[in-house]
Amino acid sequence: MRAILASGIVFGVGAASTLAAWTDREHATATFSAGSFGIEGATNGIDYAEHADAAGAAALDFTVAALELVPGQTVYAGFSVRTVAGSVAGTAQLSADDGNDAGLGAFLRYGVRTIGETNCDATTFAAGSEVVPTGSAPTTNSSTTQELAAAAGSIVTYCFAVTLPDSTGNEAQGQEAVPRWVVTAQSE
Repeated sequence: MRAILASGIVFGVGAASTLAAWTDREHATATFSAGSFGIEGATNGIDYAEHADAAGAAALDFTVAALELVPGQTVYAGFSVRTVAGSVAGTAQLSADDGNDAGLGAFLRYGVRTIGETNCDATTFAAGSEVVPTGSAPTTNSSTTQELAAAAGSIVTYCFAVTLPDSTGNEAQGQEAVPRWVVTAQSE
């Protein structure tokens, strides 16, 4: 009887141990989606739109009639870029088209600076940060990048100064150039 009673005690302890083992779980999940990146530009710093290809390029509005340049004259125009609403941050870099030296372009020289406002003229150009050195051939690309904050959080205004140098000879008369620049942006 003692053996039976002893086995019952051991059996009872084992059963109690099994009943007291509780379990619990923790689950984790996440949702992933790709961000988006895009830029848009404006020639006046106000009316932003996308200019995705050469056919839809924004026409720079130079301060003096760029259609009647004479030797020694410099004209200025600004082009502002920013990320689009909902975009992640990125960087922008200005490049010049290889064909910018055709026609009158063979004589033109230019420089680009970033300025802290959208009004591009001789004064704001002089105070800006150099992107393309003044006096460069119109096919010269920028070697620097500019930061673009996410969701239109910052604006980068490129101030262009295009000059027909004093030394330009008569062979430039009546010639024309249609230079093109591209701002290429990359997400960070």
